[in-house]
Amino acid sequence: MKAVVLLSGGLDSTVCMAVAKSRGLDAYPISFNYHQRHSIELEGAKKVADFFNVKKHLIIDTNMEQIGGSALTDTSIDVPEGDIARGDIPVTYVPARNLIFLSYALGYAEVIGASYVYIGVNAVDYSGYPDCRPEFIQKFQDLADYATKATVAEHKKIQIVTPLQELSKKDIVLLGMNLQAPLQFTHSCYNGGEKACGVCDSCKLRLKGFEEAGVKDPIEYA
Repeated sequence: MKAVVLLSGGLDSTVCMAVAKSRGLDAYPISFNYHQRHSIELEGAKKVADFFNVKKHLIIDTNMEQIGGSALTDTSIDVPEGDIARGDIPVTYVPARNLIFLSYALGYAEVIGASYVYIGVNAVDYSGYPDCRPEFIQKFQDLADYATKATVAEHKKIQIVTPLQELSKKDIVLLGMNLQAPLQFTHSCYNGGEKACGVCDSCKLRLKGFEEAGVKDPIEYA
């Protein structure tokens, strides 16, 4: 069976990809060049897709820079130093990003006849984004059931799968190691340098996960 996998090139999406493959699914990764500050992550996505020897790796160009409103798409907004205890939604939140990405993935799944869309969202150790919550995924699933010819006319279920939803970063790292996911290719840093900054939200959450897992992070830090 086929599964579309949202593959950013980061830690979570790479482990999500490994989970889909471990379940015997024929994975079709989809990545997005949305003019993000950290577009270097796409190089990681390409390496991960090659590692898993996928039949096709689709990269969609969509310019969310024109909308702005996020430190990841507007260079006039600085990426803040990470605060993993923060309770508010940080400026690195990209408006409606997962809604847009899942919509593309749903359409792609319909075209290739995939039964699943895998996305590595997480609601435990994350940056507080509203589109990573289980409630959002359930609402999107409800929408997906009514949104396509495949689901309405052909009565085919396209299931949104979130295997990392309730895992901590520690658990995600350990799962990735267990599945032999190519974590050395991943890029998580919001600043997008050749080496990870080590101080943004994403870097701090990643470092916390590796430290708690007792595993050395295979990527380089500035």
